[in-house]
Amino acid sequence: MSIRVKVLYFGQTRDASGVREEDFSLPDRTPLRTLLERARSSHAGLERMKSMQIALNEDIAKGDERLKDGDVVALIPPVAGGWG
Repeated sequence: MSIRVKVLYFGQTRDASGVREEDFSLPDRTPLRTLLERARSSHAGLERMKSMQIALNEDIAKGDERLKDGDVVALIPPVAGGWG
């Protein structure tokens, strides 16, 4: 059985991928890490990004979660700053 997962790209990840969002078709219960590998192989610019935050359905993800139909994954670049 196949599922559809939406990937959202923010900031530097958007610049590196060249897209704001895209859908991936994957086998049911695919590990999140596999989706990330597929996104990186689709967008060479993401390969150079060593650090990014990953959210699954608006919660910070660890990478070992299993995906299901309709999930939304966000790739968030590292952010710095704060109150001076």
